[in-house]
Amino acid sequence: MKYKAAMLCTVLCAVTNAASAQSSVTLYGLIDEGIGFTNNAGGKQAWQTQSGWTAGDRWGIKGVEALGAGTAAIFTLENGFLLDSGRALPSGMLFGRQAFVGLQSTRWGSVTLGRQYDSIQDYLAPLTANGRDGGWPFAHPYDNDNTVATFRLNNAVKFSSTNYGGLQFGGVYAFGNATGFASNRSFSVGASYSRSPLSLAVAYLQADSPGATASGAISSTDANFVARRQRVWGAGANYDWGPATLGLTYTHTVLNDPVSSAYFGTLPAGATLLRFDNLEANVRYQATPTVVLAAMYAYTLGRFDGASGAATPRWHQGGLMVDYLLSKRTFLYAQAVYQHVGGDAAGTVFGNAYITGSAGISSTRSQVLGRVGIRTVF
Repeated sequence: MKYKAAMLCTVLCAVTNAASAQSSVTLYGLIDEGIGFTNNAGGKQAWQTQSGWTAGDRWGIKGVEALGAGTAAIFTLENGFLLDSGRALPSGMLFGRQAFVGLQSTRWGSVTLGRQYDSIQDYLAPLTANGRDGGWPFAHPYDNDNTVATFRLNNAVKFSSTNYGGLQFGGVYAFGNATGFASNRSFSVGASYSRSPLSLAVAYLQADSPGATASGAISSTDANFVARRQRVWGAGANYDWGPATLGLTYTHTVLNDPVSSAYFGTLPAGATLLRFDNLEANVRYQATPTVVLAAMYAYTLGRFDGASGAATPRWHQGGLMVDYLLSKRTFLYAQAVYQHVGGDAAGTVFGNAYITGSAGISSTRSQVLGRVGIRTVF
């Protein structure tokens, strides 16, 4: 604790001593707090205060130092936390959301090193309902495609291009930091194109042995799934039509030899395959200058191959959200989400509904989550 306090003091001192006109250090943050209702969590209703479900609570520091000829040194240190308890997230890390340093060129883009987001987050997630509006409750089952950023990548080297007439692209390689070169490493690539009224994105992620070690690309306390290999690819499109934005995304997740999940625990021994195909339609509508409406429907087709046979669960999930803007920085919101699990998953870990962010797994195939909250940025 003394070490963390000393580090925090050093960082804050750096903010107050921001240097010349060609350089800057910026303090920023976001706070999201609300009250949630789950109709069935283990057979019981639950009311909870909930922090950071539409967007994770955070404060951070960004720095830029101009080096000349359109080049700059950059860094970001971003802390996540739970407003309810003040506990640092994820997993008690001081700067668990992001921590990186690098160089940036106005002509080519940037190269950064540290703990960073993958290309699914950078390019595809902003076109999904959870990435744009609803956060955790709008995520696909168990955040299997990481579009709501259950995990980040440690030991990562990232390239992000500059904007070429609406086209941007990039990639990340995260080292396993172990003697086995491929052990708990990860890499991803992605691209996006935006020219009104159309936005397009595509991305791919591969993680080898995610969660296998504490010091690898995806640490054991960070992974949404522990498996021999996790692969995700997806594509999406948004179309602006007057005050409305219409969206369609598809993601495909494959886990080879899955062992466990942060959301439901250990899988039965002998599991060889876990697959999710997520198709989502979403809409966002600016009803008035102060009222924004959002809706989503996601259909997920799953497959689980285990020692006792195969199961093919099917998830249906719909969500509604309304935002009321109090100012440019602060708004009130309400959410409602419904999920139903169909298919032949009865008797398996996938047989009962679970909305990400709810109080727990339902005792039935269906679950309802409601939430009201306030969010402010600075």
